[in-house]
Amino acid sequence: MLRIGLTGGIGSGKSTVAKIFEVLGIPVYYADDAAKRLMNEDENLKEQITHHFGSDSYIDGKLNRSFIAKMVFNHKEKLELLNSLTHPAVMHDSEKWIAAQTTPYAIREAALIFESGIYKHLDYVIGVSSPEELRIERTMKRDNVSREEVLKRMKSQMDENKKINLCDFVIYNNEEQFIMPQVLALHRKWSEL
Repeated sequence: MLRIGLTGGIGSGKSTVAKIFEVLGIPVYYADDAAKRLMNEDENLKEQITHHFGSDSYIDGKLNRSFIAKMVFNHKEKLELLNSLTHPAVMHDSEKWIAAQTTPYAIREAALIFESGIYKHLDYVIGVSSPEELRIERTMKRDNVSREEVLKRMKSQMDENKKINLCDFVIYNNEEQFIMPQVLALHRKWSEL
């Protein structure tokens, strides 16, 4: 089975592309959702988070998201620490998930495929690319946040051009090209292997 990564910057449309693959019958592992689940279910990860961030990290066994957000907000080293604790758990979970799939290929959707090193465990990586202004507009609308907030989030991510240049395939989500034919071309290619 092929292991395909799907990535892109904030507002690029990677979730939309992932949903199209799901409609085509391809299973998609959503790394962000898995990380949230594992921070509440994985006892080893919970212990590590509590050890590094304190007993206020959990309330009644559930992640105190607002506390953790305050801890890592504007503290790059604390965010990197949290990611270094979470990524191995997500990697292990995704490997078990992929092993259970029976389709010709499965997709692992994650914003931080290159930053976390996950790409080393994948056969190919698809990048979803969109113009910056369109990404800003989409994110402002989706998350109901200001332009400044979106720009701050974008600044904390890997440069879009650098990320796309690292990808094996690119889906352009720029409102000039339809994404469905691009997804179908990749689906046919990998289904026939």
